[in-house]
Amino acid sequence: MTQPTHASDALTATAGVRSPSPQAPKTGLYTPDERLRRDATKWTLVQGILAPVQFLVMAVSVWLVLRYLRTGDGLAAANLSVVVKTVVLYTIMVTGAIWEKVVFGKYLFADAFFWEDVVSMGVIALHTAYLAGLALEWAPRTLMFLALVAYGTYAVNAVQFVLKLRAARLQESESLRRVAVA
Repeated sequence: MTQPTHASDALTATAGVRSPSPQAPKTGLYTPDERLRRDATKWTLVQGILAPVQFLVMAVSVWLVLRYLRTGDGLAAANLSVVVKTVVLYTIMVTGAIWEKVVFGKYLFADAFFWEDVVSMGVIALHTAYLAGLALEWAPRTLMFLALVAYGTYAVNAVQFVLKLRAARLQESESLRRVAVA
């Protein structure tokens, strides 16, 4: 007989099925208690709204930044768009930290989202560097390239979150299917 490699495997091996109770062990991104807190908090909806808003703001800003780099026109609009993107980023980071505290009991670096939070800190640092460069009157092209690096890092971070949440959704569906079959 093989040794269970995961807590849910051990539970299945001893009980025959995974317990749907809130005290069941963590089998994926969320424990049952964390899933209940996630589904009950308004911060989940806030994150669900802010994430696509931030992506849309970034898409518009990328267009404005690239237009400036290509033509030399629209510097003020490009700068304003990066500032707006940064404000939206700060907003989603603060509300995301609150969400993480409600769901996982800590404001940042909960095990479930540790690496996403690490990359998020890099994204914040790059956006903040842009604001500092704007205040210190760095060369416009330098600022625009910094914005594009910040946006590239943000895109990596967004993909991290999407893949993690997709995996969690698939795992929840599989768990529900197993319970229904049992």
